[in-house]
Amino acid sequence: MARQKNTGTDDSASSAAYHHGNLREALLQACLSALDVPDASLSSISLRDMARQVGVSANAAYRHFAGKEDLLQAAAAEGFRRLALSSAQALSSQADAFMGFRATGLAYVRFARQHPLLFRLMFACPPEQAQNPDLSAAATLAFEAMKTSAALVAGLPPDHPAAMLAALRAWTVAHGLAHLSLDRQLDRLTTNVEALVEAVLDQFELAATPTTPPEGLLIKPA
Repeated sequence: MARQKNTGTDDSASSAAYHHGNLREALLQACLSALDVPDASLSSISLRDMARQVGVSANAAYRHFAGKEDLLQAAAAEGFRRLALSSAQALSSQADAFMGFRATGLAYVRFARQHPLLFRLMFACPPEQAQNPDLSAAATLAFEAMKTSAALVAGLPPDHPAAMLAALRAWTVAHGLAHLSLDRQLDRLTTNVEALVEAVLDQFELAATPTTPPEGLLIKPA
């Protein structure tokens, strides 16, 4: 169906954005930038404000996002994709399997420290992932990157149940360190948080004989 002509309800910036097909991306990038502002909060972000920042009307923004929650879920999905990319790059940067595994853990914590509000948003409402295919797929992509790394160290195929259990062990360590760092708990123990994170990751070892979980305990992420 051909796009209707501009009826005059949108400003010129909105018309240009629609013409180039980049308004949704511009709104998403504005939201991601807002999430990275120091001392920002989810309550301070609105779709109308993002529209103002990119120079379009609120009506134009609502053609791409149903509301604030829709925009935030899109931002969370992009966060998972970026986390997956960061993990993959960390893994490929090392020739040794264990060092690659260590690098993915460090990349995970660094991502959380660099994007604290986005990171919290990504894990704020897990049930919503099942209702949002894009968010669910992005979250699965991030976990798959971690599972690939753990499987390499354990010497298992990525789809082996023991590899998933090993990845879950790794996730608990990296995720716990990330949240301890964001909550400033590690600051009470050291003046060099990143060095402490690296030291903890160096202590983590996958079992020499990976454990296979009981039949039916784990389900494959959708």
